Amino acid sequence: MTAQLIEWRHALHRIPETGFDEHRTGDAVAGFLTGLGLEPVRGIGGTGIVASVRRGTSARAIGLRADMDGLPIGEASGLDYSSEHEGRMHACGHDAHMAMVLGA
Repeated sequence: MTAQLIEWRHALHRIPETGFDEHRTGDAVAGFLTGLGLEPVRGIGGTGIVASVRRGTSARAIGLRADMDGLPIGEASGLDYSSEHEGRMHACGHDAHMAMVLGA
């Protein structure tokens, strides 16, 4: 599972988009969720995504969320998974937040 979390984080780190413009990010997250056997619902609040996991018949629920937006900052890290979007990067950790929620 650790390798999968790292793979998701690196993939998301490469495609940072600023708030309400997370279309490529949304495509990636929706694809990851679909790959996990879930049915993502898109367009929540604009570019947001929701997926439900059910177990049993209880009406109780737990919500997990992660921000998806990056920052309007250029990346000069030289990492092999650095931002592909000039002038934008995930310097805020939202790439890791998304990977953690996917892992959960």
